[in-house]
Amino acid sequence: MAGAAPGAWAQTVPCPDKSIMYWQAFPPGGESDLSARHQELVLRKKCNVQTVMQYKGGAGGALMWTQMNQLPGDGLNVVGINLPHIVFQPIQGDVQYKTQDVVPVYWFHFTPDILVVPVSSPIRNFQDFVKAAKASPGRISLGGSGQYSANHAAHERLDAAFGIKTIYVPFKGTGDMATSVMGGQVDGAMTYTPFAINNRERVRPLAVAMEKRHPLMPDVPTFRELGVDWVDGAWRGIGVPRSTPPEQRKKLSDLWRALNNDPEMKELAARNGFELVNVGSEEMDAFMAAKVKLYTEGAARMGLGKK
Repeated sequence: MAGAAPGAWAQTVPCPDKSIMYWQAFPPGGESDLSARHQELVLRKKCNVQTVMQYKGGAGGALMWTQMNQLPGDGLNVVGINLPHIVFQPIQGDVQYKTQDVVPVYWFHFTPDILVVPVSSPIRNFQDFVKAAKASPGRISLGGSGQYSANHAAHERLDAAFGIKTIYVPFKGTGDMATSVMGGQVDGAMTYTPFAINNRERVRPLAVAMEKRHPLMPDVPTFRELGVDWVDGAWRGIGVPRSTPPEQRKKLSDLWRALNNDPEMKELAARNGFELVNVGSEEMDAFMAAKVKLYTEGAARMGLGKK
């Protein structure tokens, strides 16, 4: 990598001197794709390089994560990765990779869980939702992105916390799920805040898993307000093939930290409901140890891995 950026970036950020191949584990149109497009935009302006998006969606992201170590470890191939997916899926045992096969170099944002229904739904608020679910157990269907994903875990948590039984319908990604939610093929979705914000004219959010109400959705109560201590969602980051040398991993970590701290990136994230976080190479070992412990305990509660 060479410093090819204008202005302050030229002195402080290790810009790549060739195009970055950015591999996506989900189809276009979802949160992972949207955040990658934000990064592509800022990276092009700051480093004057192209980011080539490659999509290999399937199995809730597992198709890409199973194959990522076959990519060149040249510091120019990066893969979008997600938590808790990369912990849950191997525990369940239906995938061909292990959590330790995935090499994260940066976690750049967090998207809180949110429950939504289409605007055409007779369900007007969370109390209506619980009442309807209890009146017809196993009838209400909720879409989500992926099997054994953050959406799936949130769905199981929703049913357990409020004593209801609903059906989880997994899609390849949020982009695929959107059409079914808008068209009423499913009754609602357990999804992420960007979906609710970017489709605010077409869906009705009922409750969000945040410490405080979202500033772009001030009328939507938190689960804490509804009596459940629930602050959770999905983490998104980038990983690299295991063959990528440590110095290249550090350069990518520094590059993504600079992207996250860029004013334009902050504005794009806030507008679309992403909560920016900065977990790079310096913080990675401790962060991953804590998350693996947390989600392994959560998987046990979900009964994952029990055939």
